[in-house]
Amino acid sequence: MPSLGMQGPYSLTVEAIDREVTRTSPGNYALGYTSSDGTFIVKYVGRSDSDVNGRLKNWLGSYEQFKFSYATSAKAAFEKECRNYHDFGEKEALDNASHPGRPSGSGWQCPICTIFE
Repeated sequence: MPSLGMQGPYSLTVEAIDREVTRTSPGNYALGYTSSDGTFIVKYVGRSDSDVNGRLKNWLGSYEQFKFSYATSAKAAFEKECRNYHDFGEKEALDNASHPGRPSGSGWQCPICTIFE
């Protein structure tokens, strides 16, 4: 079973985001819900290249819960988002419409597939 390597789940509310995500930092997140058996069901994976707290607030009202982790850099956040996207079923199982994008001009490559080659 793949692991997100994130903290949570927490309710997707302003209060919970501000309580749990206290640093302004690049990071990753997963959105979803907890099933009746206590398993967090991942429905969407994403990242912020600079402020994961602010990015999570864009999703208020869209999902019940979130998990998150800080990243050491925007590139690290991009690579983790790619891994999470592939590990949790890509667009067939996730609400993500497509593979995670990379910042324009970065030249970064997905660590799993060759989509950008």
